[in-house]
Amino acid sequence: MKFEGTTYRPPVEANSMLLQVTVGCAHNECTYCNMYDDVNFRVINTDQIERDLKESRQMYRNVERIFLVNGDAFVLSARQLKKIAEMIHDYFPECKTITMYASIQNIQSKSDEDLKELKAFGINDLWVGVESGWNRVVLDIKKGYTVDEAKTELARLNAAGINHMAGLMLGVAGKDKGLENAKQTAAFLNETKPKLIWAGTLGLFEGTPMANDAKNGLFLPASEIEILEEEKELIRSINLENIPFYGVHPTNTFPVIGDLPRDKQKMIDKIDLGISELGEERLSDSFQRNSL
Repeated sequence: MKFEGTTYRPPVEANSMLLQVTVGCAHNECTYCNMYDDVNFRVINTDQIERDLKESRQMYRNVERIFLVNGDAFVLSARQLKKIAEMIHDYFPECKTITMYASIQNIQSKSDEDLKELKAFGINDLWVGVESGWNRVVLDIKKGYTVDEAKTELARLNAAGINHMAGLMLGVAGKDKGLENAKQTAAFLNETKPKLIWAGTLGLFEGTPMANDAKNGLFLPASEIEILEEEKELIRSINLENIPFYGVHPTNTFPVIGDLPRDKQKMIDKIDLGISELGEERLSDSFQRNSL
């Protein structure tokens, strides 16, 4: 199988078969991100996709879940996605779910009928990196949409029966803004109803606009204790039923995982234990996160 550029997928998709359909990210303007700076966005041609499917069929006996690579594969038109789904089902008739990263802009480009048809083709569980539910933060980090637009598009996904997983970024609001960001983000999640919540922590990666702003004093990073208090407030403020919460990204100070609301207090207690063990003095600084 052929892969171009660095391959990214959510940790939860570790056991999913990967199939590359795009290179890079069609948006590629988020101020914190340098993941796709080394490649130009392009679409993999269908002949190559079919060759990869043919080869992978020889390697895998049973595949029920396929993750389409790369940064926002849902940018492909509904026609292109249906064609890829048809090829997948030709080679892997047992496949139940075709999943991928998706942006709010990707959803905007598709009609309600498109979304319903894509669901019928097995496309589901879209990973949407919303990062924050606070509009000022979303605008500052140049996600390319407003929070109100995100609410509208995620409601359209829900209406079409397509599940989405919400990706969040702790610390992205900066110093002294974590608790407000947690409250705003929790309210956003309570309204948009993701099927899973995944939370990582902001890293200031060399060469990104946000890292440059931090060097120049235009962005003040939150301390570790602020980030942990933000995560606790986020967990505390989410009011959804039977939602997995994955706070296990390598960038996180302490890994927490559980189902909300059942494990809410257990996760908060684990963070408090970590704070107690490391000590607030050590956590009063910002840890360096220079790579994933």
